[in-house]
Amino acid sequence: MRLVIISGMSGSGKSVALHALEDLDFYCIDNLPIGMLPAFSVQILSKPDSPYNDFAVGIDVRNLSGDLTIFPELLEQMRSNSLKCDVIFLDADDTTLIKRFSETRRKHPLTDSDVPLSEAIFEERSMLEPISSCADLVFDTSKTTVHKLRHLIQDRILGSSDNQLSVQFESFGFKHSTPVDANFVFDIRCIPNPHWVPELRNLTGKDQAVIDYLEKYDEVQKMYTDLKNFLTEWIPSFAAENRSYLTIAIGCTGGQHRSVYMAEKLAAHFRKTSTNVLTRHRELQ
Repeated sequence: MRLVIISGMSGSGKSVALHALEDLDFYCIDNLPIGMLPAFSVQILSKPDSPYNDFAVGIDVRNLSGDLTIFPELLEQMRSNSLKCDVIFLDADDTTLIKRFSETRRKHPLTDSDVPLSEAIFEERSMLEPISSCADLVFDTSKTTVHKLRHLIQDRILGSSDNQLSVQFESFGFKHSTPVDANFVFDIRCIPNPHWVPELRNLTGKDQAVIDYLEKYDEVQKMYTDLKNFLTEWIPSFAAENRSYLTIAIGCTGGQHRSVYMAEKLAAHFRKTSTNVLTRHRELQ
């Protein structure tokens, strides 16, 4: 039996995430009162003949006052009963959340005549901290479309469904901000940049011309070897801790050439020993 808990900021895509899990045949409940989690977990475990093996619940800020603070205790209690629990937290930057509420004209659950939207978002982030601090996986949806988020959720959940660690290599550009959902962040801006070669500028790190350009430099090969050796040493430690997800972010300036190349090359290496290796190129979406 498996329980996935979806939480996050209002407007970050929690409903999309739950619908994505429904499409994977999860039994889903939205906005379950947090105090009912232990009873729900007991009911799951007491019905081994249930047609469902996978369950998901959505928990947001619309809970009874003060209940959110007990989430870490409840999570530990459920896991001690041998229930596999994954906590997924969805987030987005404040500017994106404000824009989404403005475009949809929805009311934020914490706003009223005395509390503007920006203050409500600040308060919500603080109230949800007990959950976000326990998250196994964090998704920053600031630059993610609804359709892309659906696929990201499904890929990561399916990747960890066989109790093996799901590893994602994510490329990004530092000028567009550092990912908040990464366990490791590597800066490779020190290696040669194809951007300064006119015929390569509009290509990406997936294109053979860019690959050939980068691989002629010894420092690029050394960077790859050092990262491969470091991750080969430490990924098993995360797996030994029964972690379900690991996100490794590789950053260059714009997230188009060097980081894409390195993420693809590292992912190709680790796919030789694991089927649960994914790639995501944030700036190429």
